[in-house]
Amino acid sequence: MLDELSLPKVLPVGTIVFQTLFLLVAIPIESYILHRAIKFDKKTSVFYAMAINVLSTVLGWNIFFLLEPILPVKVKSELMRYVFFNTFQENLKTNLFLMGFVIFLGTFVIETLFLKILMIILREGKNQLDLAEMTQREKSLAKQKLKMQNNNLITTILIANTISYTAISLLILARDFLKRS
Repeated sequence: MLDELSLPKVLPVGTIVFQTLFLLVAIPIESYILHRAIKFDKKTSVFYAMAINVLSTVLGWNIFFLLEPILPVKVKSELMRYVFFNTFQENLKTNLFLMGFVIFLGTFVIETLFLKILMIILREGKNQLDLAEMTQREKSLAKQKLKMQNNNLITTILIANTISYTAISLLILARDFLKRS
């Protein structure tokens, strides 16, 4: 049992460093967009951006480690080559773009759901006090405002993810360009 918990002999330091860099790029971008579009204060938008990005990263790596053992040997070896050595075969570029799109959509769904859950949890006490004092018309207006905020939230997360993924993609392209030259 203790053998399974020991540290690996080879550690993908480059992958760990770049994942940290990606978080350091995505969090400020997404917090700025949350601050501007949804009108959170700066501290709240940074908190939400950190929470949703760290959660989606942790879930993403857990999904990767769950799926990796069941992948075909060829795909697994190419994946390990990319993680450890940052190289892959030319014929896998199409699959890489497809996987990137699936990862983008998965991240978008995870971040949207988690942000909604966080907002409900952190504002639940305030809403219960307000509902007791509201008239029927005020409750109806509050529901409409919540529905509008929900649509705005989804659009904002989509825009924030698109911009942060574009910035991360540019970093990956720059890294590959510098590596080749």
